[in-house]
Amino acid sequence: MQLGYNTNGFAHHDVFDAVEILADIGYRSIALTLDHGALNPFDPHCEEQVQRMGTLLRQRGLRSVVETGARYLLDPRAKHEPTLVTRDDAGRERRIEFLCRAVDIASRLQSDCVSIWSGVLRDECGDAEAFTRLAASLEPVLRHAAERNVKIGFEPEPGMLVATMGDFERLLSVIDAPNLGLTLDVGHLHCLGEGPIADVIRRWQRKLVNVHIEDMVRGTHDHRMFGEGEMDFEPILLSLDKTGYSGGVHVELSRHSHDAPAAASRAYHFLRGYFDAPQT
Repeated sequence: MQLGYNTNGFAHHDVFDAVEILADIGYRSIALTLDHGALNPFDPHCEEQVQRMGTLLRQRGLRSVVETGARYLLDPRAKHEPTLVTRDDAGRERRIEFLCRAVDIASRLQSDCVSIWSGVLRDECGDAEAFTRLAASLEPVLRHAAERNVKIGFEPEPGMLVATMGDFERLLSVIDAPNLGLTLDVGHLHCLGEGPIADVIRRWQRKLVNVHIEDMVRGTHDHRMFGEGEMDFEPILLSLDKTGYSGGVHVELSRHSHDAPAAASRAYHFLRGYFDAPQT
């Protein structure tokens, strides 16, 4: 496994500067959140930026994943909207187009996966209809990704239609594909009381393509600096190691952008000890 960091924690930096800083700290994988000024797939200069990013990643020996959780990229007035479960057909098509463009970027960067989530259900259609809506929206994204040999990492997110691992399992009963994998945020598991986390990792190891990590407290979806929550990371990281997971373990501290270089350094030095420690 490779210790990584999500660029959503560098919201006030040029994305290329952020990657350089993270590489200098010692991170070996970068979770690239597509956003305004950060490989925005709707920017006319995106292709040039992707080529430049690809060169930078190769020069610094970095792996990558592509993250699609920008808050206001598609709608400046509504956080994370539209989504794959938005009631409006045109809104869902907008999200599908964005995700397909993200797949194209991941293909060019040879990224490990594109990480996505369902979105919040904001109408009263009911769960059954909502999962049907989600599956129908996912199909063209998965097809586009398969054509480009790109994996999709689906992330259960508190408050969204697919919030828990049980919800993810339900999604797989509706739609499954060889390139549909799991982005697992271990803080979300702790927040929702899904554990022991090491057991969840072992159960879902074959689907695991991306990992997010941060500290958290039970019942509160707040990404905290390590040591400021209540999580025990040793069994989590040991489980990832023992299952043979070889992808990125990406720190996600989006609300620490005001102090990004220092926050990234603190997180690195906290986690590095676990990565360096002999495994038993």
